[in-house]
Amino acid sequence: MTALEALTVGRVGVDLYPQQSGVPLAEVTTFAKSLGGTATNVAVAAARLGRRTAVLTKVGADGFGTYVRQALTGFGVTADHVGTADDLHTPVVFCELNPPADPPLLFYRSPIAPDLTLTEADVPWDVVREVPLLWVTGTGVSVEPARTTQRKILEARGRRAHTVADLDHRPMFWPDVETARAEIGWMLDHVTAAVGNRAEAEVAVGTADPDEAADRMLARGLRLAMIKKGAEGVLVATPEGRWTVPPQPVDVVCGLGAGDGFGGALVHGLLSGWEPVRIAQYANAAGALVASRLACADAMPTVPEIEALLG
Repeated sequence: MTALEALTVGRVGVDLYPQQSGVPLAEVTTFAKSLGGTATNVAVAAARLGRRTAVLTKVGADGFGTYVRQALTGFGVTADHVGTADDLHTPVVFCELNPPADPPLLFYRSPIAPDLTLTEADVPWDVVREVPLLWVTGTGVSVEPARTTQRKILEARGRRAHTVADLDHRPMFWPDVETARAEIGWMLDHVTAAVGNRAEAEVAVGTADPDEAADRMLARGLRLAMIKKGAEGVLVATPEGRWTVPPQPVDVVCGLGAGDGFGGALVHGLLSGWEPVRIAQYANAAGALVASRLACADAMPTVPEIEALLG
């Protein structure tokens, strides 16, 4: 692979999707497996759009870990920076398609997920400093040693463009909101862009009001804040102005992964040098296409699919 364009850091796992929709997990009889995890899905989504991506993460020394590496390679994402935690298992996540638009998740990541055991020794420091786009997540600072490692990654990066924080707040990974706000808030002082929904913005900066949240992010030196407002679209804010971009209506099959499809398109747009509104329009379309399909990584759209939806 030639020089990387984007490195994502964080969560990986194997998603198990019910083959029966709209029923409780207890009544599901069959599942299909798919590559998953926020940082991993974003790398896959950007690769589907022609970008050269890699993910910095860890898996267990098991068959699912082998599957993760094979799946990444199949999607065109380099697996060179996927380490192995010999004494842990690759995480598994069960999805309950009930309701399909906002499916509950059951995480098997105990006693700790391998991706949260990243240390300085696992980090490709030259890539961190030089890659055109670096993507980090809120989950990545939820516990040690990944918290300190991701902090050191951002410090080494030196807030160069493009350094993006996916707010990615999963309550089950945190002891309380105050700890999450402190750690995710620290990241905001070291990135150039942030993306998340209203609930995640409230955790990060103390308000769910999109405009106020954007104000607080920009005041901390960010050049771009994107606050997802669900059916109301996405707020795009920069020091030069702000806009609300309407969503793309689709029939929702599974809401999981839509945000990661949005993220992959955001990566593509930033690397392309597009204006923020165009990026948001493109990302909305990518997320909508994922929501109209079942699975995460396997559902990430291609350029022709996004352009066809945009008309």
